[in-house]
Amino acid sequence: GGVSLRRCSTREGLQGVNRPVVERIIRVDHAGEYGANRIYAGQMAVLGRSSVGPVIQQMWNQEKDHLKKFNELMVAYRVRPTVLLPFWNVAGFVLGAGSALLGKKGAMACTVAVEESISDHYNSQIRTLMEEDPEKYKELLQVIKQFRDDEREHHDIGLEHDAEAAPAYSVLKTAIQLGCKAAIFLSERI
Repeated sequence: GGVSLRRCSTREGLQGVNRPVVERIIRVDHAGEYGANRIYAGQMAVLGRSSVGPVIQQMWNQEKDHLKKFNELMVAYRVRPTVLLPFWNVAGFVLGAGSALLGKKGAMACTVAVEESISDHYNSQIRTLMEEDPEKYKELLQVIKQFRDDEREHHDIGLEHDAEAAPAYSVLKTAIQLGCKAAIFLSERI
């Protein structure tokens, strides 16, 4: 199952859409998937050969597919990426590696925090597009809904792998989620 990674028709994709809304959504989602890729890269750098390595790799593979799709949507809808990508490159890797240095539970706590923030953000975007015109944004809605479901699955995997037993879990989760909110706010606009 899953979402087809075919390119949408540029002509179809641009006709009658609310450009500012679509640009903001695609820009921030691209940045988020880029950041998620860097987080999982950091986690794999530290825990790749551990017992949790295959679990992290599986989630990372899905994030790679998400990023590929948003790369395609950026071209199809002619959306520029956020200028903050170089920063998210470093920040994502540092967050991933840093949380993994706390051990498997730390990495999973990071996953839970990030994926919960992202799935909530995707839900907000789904509501926005449904209010705009669900038929006009059918493909984009399908993509976002599928990716939201994948992020919820990653969240649940994190919980299944003892995220809540990480040192200072609630503090770590709150700090990471505040960072996610800031990243979302900035990436939508810059």
